Amino acid sequence: MRPYPKNMNEETKTKGKKPKQSFVSRFFITFKTLFSTMTRKPFLKRTLITFFIILSLYALFNTFFEPSDSFTFDSNPLNFNSTTTSVVLAAGNSKSPAVKVYLYDLPKRFTYGVIYHHSLARGSRADESDLSSLKYPGHQHMSEWYLFSDLARPDSERAGSPVVRVLDPEEADLFFVPFLSSLSLIVNPVRPPGSVPVSEKPVYSDEENQEALVEWLERQKYWKRNKGRDHVIVASDPNAMYRVVDRVKNCVLLVSDFGRLRPDQGSLVKDVIVPYSHRIKTYEGDVGVDKRNTLLFFMGNRYRKEGGKIRDFQILEKEEGVIIKHGAQSRESRRAASQGMHTSKFCLHPAGDTPSACRLFDAIVSLCIPVIVSDSIELPFEDTIDYRKIAVFVETAPAIKPGYLVSILRGMTADRILEYQKELKEVKRYFEYEEQEGTVNEIWRQVSKKLPLIKLMINREKRLFAKEPDCSCVCTNQTAIRTL
Repeated sequence: MRPYPKNMNEETKTKGKKPKQSFVSRFFITFKTLFSTMTRKPFLKRTLITFFIILSLYALFNTFFEPSDSFTFDSNPLNFNSTTTSVVLAAGNSKSPAVKVYLYDLPKRFTYGVIYHHSLARGSRADESDLSSLKYPGHQHMSEWYLFSDLARPDSERAGSPVVRVLDPEEADLFFVPFLSSLSLIVNPVRPPGSVPVSEKPVYSDEENQEALVEWLERQKYWKRNKGRDHVIVASDPNAMYRVVDRVKNCVLLVSDFGRLRPDQGSLVKDVIVPYSHRIKTYEGDVGVDKRNTLLFFMGNRYRKEGGKIRDFQILEKEEGVIIKHGAQSRESRRAASQGMHTSKFCLHPAGDTPSACRLFDAIVSLCIPVIVSDSIELPFEDTIDYRKIAVFVETAPAIKPGYLVSILRGMTADRILEYQKELKEVKRYFEYEEQEGTVNEIWRQVSKKLPLIKLMINREKRLFAKEPDCSCVCTNQTAIRTL
């Protein structure tokens, strides 16, 4: 006995299936039927004939002269992915033009003069007549120097940059102010109280330089035009520009975090978070756990500057596989930190004097998984980097309970640690200031993304009437404006 088909109607449908009629055939059959019923109504018959002739001409024209949506001509018959290719090419051709940046030619006192005074304060006999030959000293807030140097390079050396330097300010979208604000802050060495006579005034004054810079800017045509909204200033040290921040708060500020800024002075909407310049050597080895025998490593000051608050992580010092070292920044401590991070699976990152600190970026380039215990931290490039894939985040309150932190870390499998390390290796170029497609280009990309908002705020500001200062939900930093 022959089995039934799966679909009982399948066989019947197959046998009795008629050839599919075309649109034209169906049209003329319908026309013939209607025509035969209208022979006794001449007027209606003529009307219908005229209507159907017009309709048939329209149908024939669309059938034979207009290309079908399902048919595309491809000159390359072997290209089975022509649709995908065209989409990719279209996306590539829609790339936005580079943002035009004008580099201010500041008086030397704000650029190379700062380097000169820094050298002078440390006993150097630098040649004041050739300031541009001075070398910028290495420290954790070097972003200001890398960005300044990048714009000063010839165009031939800046291929691939998201911004292009223009020499005519009328062509500029943005204006870069190359004041070395973070270096200016540390020109005068910190000396123990009583080691310097009270009557001996330092030769260099950061506060005076800040005031002088803003006075110079406020005389410039392009600053006055939009009240500084289209200007970019680097203030990566949390204390940089502290004296005049209210006078430059309209600018795009490049900062390490917002720990010392009010909401009306800095925000993620108008400003850019930039990474610290890492101070230890980049780890050049491959991922792996075999050579990383330490579970958790930390090196830094036990005391924070503000209020002498003690870091509460001394509870970790007696834990097996945990190394906690205390000490100030020095060449020797950096060497020890480098060794510790390169041989540890995890690196502790508690809040510093502000929510962020350089050791986070030291850990990233060491492929040492950051353990971030800083509830208010802001991180750079978060539209590009998912930090949950490269770091472990622990809330501060439970983190200082005995055994809590190490139990989490000991629960990580070797495979999970390798996943973190692979992700770290993928993104570490974003924290290398000297790489061609590294930190500098990414900062410029972030700055470029602010341009639409800058234009919006400039146009909006021109129509507003005078009013009291107000910090809106997007932190517009708006002050009194009139539209008359």
